[in-house]
Amino acid sequence: MAVDLFVQLFGSNPVVHGLVGGIFIASLNLLGASLVFVWRDPSVRAMDGALGFAAGVMLAASFTSLIIPGIEIYSNGNPIPVLLGVALGALFLDRSDVLVPHAHYLLSGRRRRDAANPSDELPVHDERLAGVVLFILAITLHNMPEGLAVGVGFGSGDVANAISLMLAIGIQNVPEGLAVSVAAINAGLDRRFYAVVAGIRSGVVEIPLAVLGAYAVQTVSALLPYAMGFAAGAMLFVISDEIVPETHTKGNERVATLGTILGVIVMLYLDISLG
Repeated sequence: MAVDLFVQLFGSNPVVHGLVGGIFIASLNLLGASLVFVWRDPSVRAMDGALGFAAGVMLAASFTSLIIPGIEIYSNGNPIPVLLGVALGALFLDRSDVLVPHAHYLLSGRRRRDAANPSDELPVHDERLAGVVLFILAITLHNMPEGLAVGVGFGSGDVANAISLMLAIGIQNVPEGLAVSVAAINAGLDRRFYAVVAGIRSGVVEIPLAVLGAYAVQTVSALLPYAMGFAAGAMLFVISDEIVPETHTKGNERVATLGTILGVIVMLYLDISLG
């Protein structure tokens, strides 16, 4: 029923579907960032639980909507293209960190030995402006796999699977957007300013990447299993390298873990009910 309604509203062109999906997840990201206007001071415990939920949704979606269908349906049971894509997606995020530090390095002030430190070479002389620029770059990098995943999902032609993936990523974008907004405010950025920045960043990155992902796999169908694996690998890297460590450093490991399990349950329900 949801699939029929979606096709009735937006037609049957997968690239248009990718555009709709990109707009949807970007809008929910903006909604999450804007919640800081009404929920001005969420507790660290609540935010760790919410980010754990986001990680659980992304974790389940990586397998149910990308890796498994990529192998079983679009590679005829051959796991190599999808697994190669997974490795390339993770490698891309890992190497990107050489240029742009991940968001939690900038927001928490805690640095690891393998963290990037490009600020000395950034051509910005005002320290506050440099921090804002790095912040935007880091969050942009963080959201790239999500937009790509939605586009690839719709480009595959499996609308039901793509809708479940779109809903999952959209749902997890709400607590993620709020968490980043709160952290930005704590770092000294203005609430209204950051809400605008979050909206622009979501629109600039997630929407075009969703369209690009759908167009690429429609144009070169052989790319589909590789692209599905790439999007999944990039999301898995973000979960393991960024979200999980950030939610397990303040004494709220149990809450974050329960949030992750809840996120997995929600995604599995969406996948089964729509699939």
